[in-house]
This record gives sequence, structure tokens and C-alpha cells, in this order.
Amino acid sequence: MNEFAAYQESRRGELWGLLGDLPWQHKSSPPRVVSTEKHENYTLQRLVLDLNGIEPVPALLLIPDRRQHPAPGLLFIHWHAGMYDLGKEELLQGVDVQPAYAPVCAEKGLVTLAIDSWCFGERKHEPDGHIGEEDAFKLMLWRGQVLWGMMMFDELRALSFLASHPDVDPSRIGAFGMSMGATKAWWLGALDPRVSTVMDVCCLTDYDSLIATHGLKEHGVYYFTPSLLKHFDTLEINELIVPRPHLSVNGRRDPLTPPAGVERVRDKLLPLYTRYGRAEDCHIELFDCAHQELPDMRREVLAWMDRYLMGQGTATRLRF
Repeated sequence: MNEFAAYQESRRGELWGLLGDLPWQHKSSPPRVVSTEKHENYTLQRLVLDLNGIEPVPALLLIPDRRQHPAPGLLFIHWHAGMYDLGKEELLQGVDVQPAYAPVCAEKGLVTLAIDSWCFGERKHEPDGHIGEEDAFKLMLWRGQVLWGMMMFDELRALSFLASHPDVDPSRIGAFGMSMGATKAWWLGALDPRVSTVMDVCCLTDYDSLIATHGLKEHGVYYFTPSLLKHFDTLEINELIVPRPHLSVNGRRDPLTPPAGVERVRDKLLPLYTRYGRAEDCHIELFDCAHQELPDMRREVLAWMDRYLMGQGTATRLRF
């Protein structure tokens, strides 16, 4: 193992260590198929996954009619926006600022998995979702857990399920999301090298810039991990993705992502990709918008999928 990869492995373990007591000992049981639905260009399975041994995790699995064998996979990670009832259904329904991705995934032949995060969708256990999220956060702290850690653990186990699916090529699995889903995508890419490419929309934030612009109020309580800044800044998490391809598109007028902070992360990450991989495998861009996915941003995402998941580009190679 080379020096940089050894450094990444060590730091990856340190990052996991900040995420509280996690149910590593739990052995997942096989998924339960709730229903199978035929849609235009794809079959949709509604599943219940056993990821953590604490509560079942409802999920959607989209299997395109036309796909490679094995096919690339995508972990679609839903956003927050206070839409506690939506959860994984964002894949199918989209939202006002981001049209649905299900048709895109079907057209491209991406076997796509989306789960309900803690406190969202079918895992919303209180009539007022905000109260439910705060209660979960506080109770987990008492128990030595961290809500963000439990969220990331579920995404990790969801990735394991997707990677083991017989229709999926485990060497081509992307993590994608917007807002909370974006943050989860780049965290998961940092925490797990099985993520072959990261695509995040509107949530790559430099923590110091967020503090300087008084932007902490823009993020939900789930976002905060005890003692994180004593060990990691945004760059130090994202450098654990290098040299795997990473696309990040953000809004210059988005209070969740101060533009100076986005540029700071970009300017420090690009030299690492140049040194340890390829500069073109990292693309971080600001668009003239707020917290939304513009058509031009989607075109960037679709081109990235073609290049790094569909096999229409050159595979990333390490250079040390």
C-alpha cells in the first residue's frame, strides 16, 4: 500500500470513530419484497431491508428493462428540506427544484437503490417530523450514538446490498444526492472506497466558511457530529475520495453553500487529483442559482454518469 492510500485508510477509520456507537455486529437478514410494480422502462421493487438490527428500512429498487449485464448501480440518497413524508419517494416524484431521477436511471440502465433515512418517509414515527428528528437526535446522544452516524451506517449497508445484487457490477456504483443527500454522498464516498464515483448537488460546504457566514441555522440538527472540527474539515473528508471521480455542482446564491467555501474546497482538492490521479476526475462548479438543480447542472450530472458509470469514458488510474 502506498503512503497516501495508507493515510486515507487510517483517516477513514478515524472518521468512522467520530460517528458514535454503530451496530457493526449486526448481521443483515435477506430483504423482504413488499411489492413489484411495472413502470415504463423499468420494474420497481418495494423492499424492506434489515440494515441495522434496530428498525426495518423501507427501500425502492429500480431495475431498468434495458441494461448491461452486469449493470452499473446508483445509490440515490434523498434530501431533507423538512419534507419528512417524502424520503425515498423523491426518486420517483422529484421535487420543485429537482425533477425526478427515476426516468433518467431507467433510460441509462442504472440499477438504482433508494432508502428512507432515519425519521423520513415510512420511518417517520411522529406526526411532526421535525420533533421526531430532534427526539431521535437527543435519544441517540444519550445512548452513545450519533444520528448522522446512524444515517451513514444505513447508507453503507444499503451500498453493500446494492453491490451484492446479481444484476449489479460492484466496481461501478455511484453515490448521488442533493442537499442532505449530497452531503451523505460525499461522506459515503470518503468512508467507503467501494463508491466508484460521487455526484453531489448543492451541499459541498467548507465548514469554516459556513461558520463565518452564520450559516449553521441553514442545516438541520442531523448534520452535526460531536468534535468533528477537532479532527476534520470539509477538505480532509473529501480528500478520502481521491482519486475516485467526484462531481459537485452548487449554487452561488445558496446560503447552505457559501461560494467562497466551495472555491476553497475546489482549489485544495484539484492539486490532489493532479498528483494522485487525474485532474479531470474532479469537477466542482458554481452556478448562478440558489438551492436548486438547474438544467445545466443536470446535464453535468448526466454526462458524468455516462463517463464514469456507463463505461463511456476512460477509467481512472492511480499515479503515484
